[in-house]
Amino acid sequence: MLKQTFIVSALLLGLTACQGSDITKNNAIPLQGSWRIEAIQGQPVIDYSPAQITFEAEGKLHGNNSCNNFFGQYIQQGQELKLMPAGSTMKACVDALMQQEHKVMQAMPLVAKAKLAEGRLTLLSSDNKPVLILSQVK
Repeated sequence: MLKQTFIVSALLLGLTACQGSDITKNNAIPLQGSWRIEAIQGQPVIDYSPAQITFEAEGKLHGNNSCNNFFGQYIQQGQELKLMPAGSTMKACVDALMQQEHKVMQAMPLVAKAKLAEGRLTLLSSDNKPVLILSQVK
């Protein structure tokens, strides 16, 4: 009887060990929706700037980089995040917005992870430096 109890216990333990949970998926930050860009690599955006990023289902990404609209993809695994802008419209704007647009497009590929705190989404580089700071559009 003791031998049977030991075997059943071992089997149950083995089965529960096979049910490993994916912790990174459970810790995924809710990204979907539109986020206003507040700062780019430590510099605040120009007042009334239309710069924003929208995360959609299935890894689709689009937004406004201050002057033009952009589109692309993103990959999220837990708190790890990779932004891959693929293209944008090409209209001309005032110089200040064009410079800010350039900074946004340069910053997006630097993103390696995300952190959500106090209603702000901070997108960080691989060395944990803030790349973009975002607030959700309501």
